[in-house]
Amino acid sequence: MKRRSQTQAQMAKDDNKKTKATSGALTVSQLSSDVIWQLASQYWAPDTKQDHLPYSAQVIEKIYSDEIATGNAGHSARRINMLEFSQYLEQYLWPHYQRETATHAHLMSIVIMANEKFRERVEVWTVFEKLPEQYPSFFRHVLESCLPADGGKEAKSSLRERTALLMFLNHCFNSMEIELCREQAKRLVSLSMWHCLQPRRREQELREVPEWRKYWKRLLKKEKDIKPEVLWERHFMQNLIIDFLNILESIPAEGPVKANVVHYCERFLEFIIDLEALLPTRRFFNTVLDDCHLIVRALLSPLVRREEGKLFGQLLDMLKFYTRFEINDVTGNSLTDHDMTQLHYKKITSLQRAVFAKFPSLRVFALSNVATVDKRESLEQHFGGLDGDGLRQIATFLNLVPEEVVSPLDWHRLDEPFLRELLITRHERRCSQLEALNEMPLYPTEQIIWDENVVPSEYYTGESCLALPKLNLQFLTLHDYLLRNFNLFRLESTYEIRQDIEDAISRMLPWQSEDGDVVFGGWARMALPIASFAVVEVAKPHLGENKPSRVRADVGVTLSVRREIKEEWENLRKHDVCFLITVKPTQPYGTKYNHREPFLPQVGLVSVRGCEVEGMLDANGRVIEDGPEPRPQLPGEQRSYRVWLDSNQYRMDMDDLQEGADDVYESFNILMRRKPKENNFKAVLETIRHLMNTECVVPPWLHDILLGYGDPAAAHYSNMSNQERSLEFNDTFLDYKHLEDSFPGYELKCSVGVEQRMPPYRLIFEDVPVQCESDEEDQIQKKVELSKSIAVQPYKYEARGPYPRNKPKQNSIRFTPTQVEAIRAGMQPGLTLVVGPPGTGKTDVAVQIISNIYHNHPNQRTLIVTHSNQALNQLFEKIMALDIDERHLLRLGHGEEALETEKDYSRYGRVNYVLAKRMDLLEQVQKLQTAVGVSGDNSYTCETAGYFYLYNVMARWEKFQSQMSVHREVADATKLRNLFETEFPFGKFFDDAPQPLFKGSSFEELMDTATSNFRYISDIFTELEEFRAFELLRTGLDRSKYLLVKEAKIIAMTCTHAALKRKELANLGFRYDNILMEESAQILEIETFIPLLLQNPLDGLNRLKRWIMIGDHHQLPPVIKNMAFQKYSNMEQSLFTRLVRLGVPTVDLDGQGRARSSICSLYKWRYKKLEDLQHIFEKDEYKKANSGFAHDYQLINVDDFKGVGESEPNPYFYQNLAEAEYIVAVYTYMRLLGYPAAKISILTTYNGQKHLIRDVINARCGNNPLIGWPHKITTVDKYQGQQNDYILISLVRTKAVGHLRDVRRLVVAMSRARLGLYVFGRVSLFKNCLELQKTFKLLTQRPLKLCLVPGDSFPTDRLTTDLVGNEAIKTIENMSEMAQFVYERYMAKMEELKGTLPTEEELLAMRNQLPLEDEENANEEPPEKRAAKEESVSKKKAPETFKPTPIVNEINMDEAETNQREQNQEDPIKESQDQTEES
Repeated sequence: MKRRSQTQAQMAKDDNKKTKATSGALTVSQLSSDVIWQLASQYWAPDTKQDHLPYSAQVIEKIYSDEIATGNAGHSARRINMLEFSQYLEQYLWPHYQRETATHAHLMSIVIMANEKFRERVEVWTVFEKLPEQYPSFFRHVLESCLPADGGKEAKSSLRERTALLMFLNHCFNSMEIELCREQAKRLVSLSMWHCLQPRRREQELREVPEWRKYWKRLLKKEKDIKPEVLWERHFMQNLIIDFLNILESIPAEGPVKANVVHYCERFLEFIIDLEALLPTRRFFNTVLDDCHLIVRALLSPLVRREEGKLFGQLLDMLKFYTRFEINDVTGNSLTDHDMTQLHYKKITSLQRAVFAKFPSLRVFALSNVATVDKRESLEQHFGGLDGDGLRQIATFLNLVPEEVVSPLDWHRLDEPFLRELLITRHERRCSQLEALNEMPLYPTEQIIWDENVVPSEYYTGESCLALPKLNLQFLTLHDYLLRNFNLFRLESTYEIRQDIEDAISRMLPWQSEDGDVVFGGWARMALPIASFAVVEVAKPHLGENKPSRVRADVGVTLSVRREIKEEWENLRKHDVCFLITVKPTQPYGTKYNHREPFLPQVGLVSVRGCEVEGMLDANGRVIEDGPEPRPQLPGEQRSYRVWLDSNQYRMDMDDLQEGADDVYESFNILMRRKPKENNFKAVLETIRHLMNTECVVPPWLHDILLGYGDPAAAHYSNMSNQERSLEFNDTFLDYKHLEDSFPGYELKCSVGVEQRMPPYRLIFEDVPVQCESDEEDQIQKKVELSKSIAVQPYKYEARGPYPRNKPKQNSIRFTPTQVEAIRAGMQPGLTLVVGPPGTGKTDVAVQIISNIYHNHPNQRTLIVTHSNQALNQLFEKIMALDIDERHLLRLGHGEEALETEKDYSRYGRVNYVLAKRMDLLEQVQKLQTAVGVSGDNSYTCETAGYFYLYNVMARWEKFQSQMSVHREVADATKLRNLFETEFPFGKFFDDAPQPLFKGSSFEELMDTATSNFRYISDIFTELEEFRAFELLRTGLDRSKYLLVKEAKIIAMTCTHAALKRKELANLGFRYDNILMEESAQILEIETFIPLLLQNPLDGLNRLKRWIMIGDHHQLPPVIKNMAFQKYSNMEQSLFTRLVRLGVPTVDLDGQGRARSSICSLYKWRYKKLEDLQHIFEKDEYKKANSGFAHDYQLINVDDFKGVGESEPNPYFYQNLAEAEYIVAVYTYMRLLGYPAAKISILTTYNGQKHLIRDVINARCGNNPLIGWPHKITTVDKYQGQQNDYILISLVRTKAVGHLRDVRRLVVAMSRARLGLYVFGRVSLFKNCLELQKTFKLLTQRPLKLCLVPGDSFPTDRLTTDLVGNEAIKTIENMSEMAQFVYERYMAKMEELKGTLPTEEELLAMRNQLPLEDEENANEEPPEKRAAKEESVSKKKAPETFKPTPIVNEINMDEAETNQREQNQEDPIKESQDQTEES
């Protein structure tokens, strides 16, 4: 089991109190007795509204001074958390905010509460939207408080307060999709902010962009008499930067520095980075930032060189990167390396001109070519001799600094070191981002793995900022998009690698031996000591590169381990990633590893390098290749692996070696492997890097939407120029009434009679303009008023043959109008987003879209991508039930084996199917040949069959058609039928078909039958023609590639498989026209993007026509293990969620058919509209009550058991014994009533509780055949996408709400049950949580004590509408009573069963009736064995005394007995080591 990260453990020890404080671990008793809670009850708590005292500003002042603005940061963080939880902002602060009367404390309280909500990741802007008219004046108040008062040096806000204000400002700029924020924020960064530029610099910029000059003139004309407040607003950003520079430059080079100052500087850089990383905010701001020379002044500041400034320095590097980003700020277009070089040359030549004009002494510099003078060393050499005046003249000539430092430009620096650094930094050659990326090693090393600023530990509280990229709404370019995702994916993988390394090495217990060597006191399944290591090949670099083209090494290990572990090591595949680790421990023999102490010093870890396995070596030193033949069995325990090392890392290490560093390749002593499922990071990183190196061609209709710009509805089918007017809906509609109901807003026109209006239908949407050949026609078309009507054309399926199996499979689902709209949108070109709440038939819609595209566009190919194998298999099983030829289906990747079908849809399974089908078809050809009396071997190959069809079959068919055409006018049906039967050339072939073959009464009907029969024959030859390539391709690999590239029309894979195999698929020439993504809201942003680019562009264009994404952003997002990446970098945001946030039109499915209407009401409030389908009211299972329960759903309050509620044996590993025992008792009760175990699932919100419930089930009833195990015991997160009839949920927490506060988790928890939902938790805690209130308000309307109907049995005839008398209901007071009650029921059941057991005589009689054994064998049986058998029979005869379940005794036991039993039992927490901190 994986132990929790040792670094985290050490932090848990040192900062546990602080962590608890900042995460708000508040007990209900603390809340109720606390002064905040008492004030809340008096002034703003919703449940005491009628008793509220009048509003008092003094209350806000008092709370701010006593609770928020205290000196103790840990204490105030806890109080802030408590205030936010009490709805202080929603109920008191914002409703009473008035700019005229609001105090500084009132403003700061609002800002700090809002920041706390952002930290907790709960909804913020809905609060402000309740009083939108106050927001502009509030925003202005925030801006004024950010700056020193009246131009003085001292601000009215303290530095800690200004940090909070800055964070709020940053949240505003990062929420530009909210109109409230957008209206205020955009004014600060518009063209008008150029008022604050130096006049000459402004003129230079306007000269370069004539279009902006027009806007600028218009702006000046409009604002002749500019108001002071408008001018203040335009200078705000510059004044903020100047103020920051003053603070930064006041930090001394040595001596103490306040943490608040450093924190403010870090947050300020974060704010500026976020502005630079969005095109709408950087467009004009970037020039102002450059004019302030913030980066140069920050580089010269003492903080960069101080230990406290490490994070500041990393943030400064990020800012430097974004200010020079490869983008044209005017157009927003991405710049190539060539463009960037041209811009660099322009800057250098401007500098050379300035030098040439002013300084004859620098004539050499002025006349040199650019490449010789643009390095930092060269620039330092040339400008080193100039004095301050000279540097100033050059800088003034380039419009970098003003000629005179007078107001309002008196903040500029003109000292010599600054001017020199300014000129050098501005003109030095920048490193190409792509080159830097290509030279980056993909494996993490020890420097990155344990750097807390880059890979934070999992206990990230959100208090500090980090040197990490963020995934927000918009990106600068596709390169920026890929780069941010690349970095975050790399660091998230690094975090997981760190956990694995710490777990494996700590288990191996490295100690220092007496002679200074390393000895290992333990062992690890995933790591082994290295016996030998040697680099065996360093290949020459490729042309133009300075890294080796390949570095290979041999690693020797000794496999003296258990057989199954040995097999795991021997089964390392090609491309598996391993890690080479050097430890030099300082701990002596016998030192125990302490998980509470830091990891690195204890084990003495020195270096970590990644490698990729090429293969295991055989006895001759050759790599054993993977293949179908069995691997050779090697003698002994010594094994060697050939591995590829990272060439970039090897070059860097060799460069360091030249400078005197140690040779890391001489000292490796541990080889570590990882679980295959978690070890695909390198392949994904290589895929992203490869995409950045190739021309990323995204379809033009998608490009801007992906980056977050332009009209969000631009890619909706209604706005696409190639929208299809006519669509064949195939088997979507069950009848004409279904069609009418599906388009409520349309008028339907159908020219055929009512009796003939049978499906399928072709629909012509008359509100879609006809595509015109010329612009003139297009103009005429626009003038024509388009009617909102649909022309309906029923059509018939072409009959495919006379056999019953030839009838196409039909859809049987009566789709709702919104489902039909989703299907229509999916069939049209463009981007379709379908939001599918729980139980709304997302998969059925997806399958129907796929089927309709398949039939409407038979030449197009569709790619299906899902998050999990389980979802892919569910989708595939439904596809197979529709009318899609199975030869066109292909399933890539692992997990195919879980498909509940006998057919194999994997690559090789499909190859085998094609080969078997080919043989069957050739047999049919042989049968046809015999039937028509043609000699020869025409069924030998597909090729000979093709000739046979051309010269024999077609000839006979054409002859038959011409013969029959002369009898078209014959009226006698019998004569016609006889004619057809005698003349039809293939009658004998259809001898095994239902007879008579021709049943019609008119010429048309008979001819249709003949055509249908010929179509059956023709299809045989069409398929054989498709399979002809399989005769030419001889290997399974070539055949599978052909299948993928040519034959398959519907290809399915998981997003992970797409990311891993992107390069391979693109190189094969893989092509597709449509993508359908299921579970889109659960897929990482980058893993959603990669499937768009699995094909190479043709003529510079991407052939993608449709992208259908189906998901639910109101349910849980992708799983990110590291809290910092999840919260700070927003890595958990899926592309689906981002597009919804951007305002891309969605189709929201609105009819649920899963849960009872009452259960659905617990979560349907979260969706725009969610109604129940008709069968919810009609089916018996929904009408009947839940046996043994008075209610179909109930929230059961669980109090402390023996004074204990939640417990935390390991950090974040939460358990609640009372809830676990209660749930198991209810489960046992249900099983005793007769509920099937497969219909019950037990869910919980934490991993710790999951393990505890499993332990309790195991101890109580798991091995009891009468009760057994439920269908699943798992976490809510893991159960997303699944459902069951009856769900029991444990909420676990009793001190703080915890992560159930994420409404998405609540929605998943409430929506898993179909018929019964029973929630166990601390009601007083959860009912006060604002985010959960709508659900808990409904839950608390029912009794909070479990109400049972013991007289019921399963299934019951009692209806949900039947009233149950009080005498029939048993109310359970607490868990102990439930346990006692279940015990008594169990004993009664056992007594009842005893009466049905057979007697001794009956058992003997039954035994005598059993068939006797063979006499010989009976005689050969040894006497000892016979005696043992007889003894066991005699034991069976005497029934054992039933031992009652110990649950009752445990509850009534005294504490000493309980402790004794706990010591005797195995610790249930041990499994926790393999879990993440939260589910």
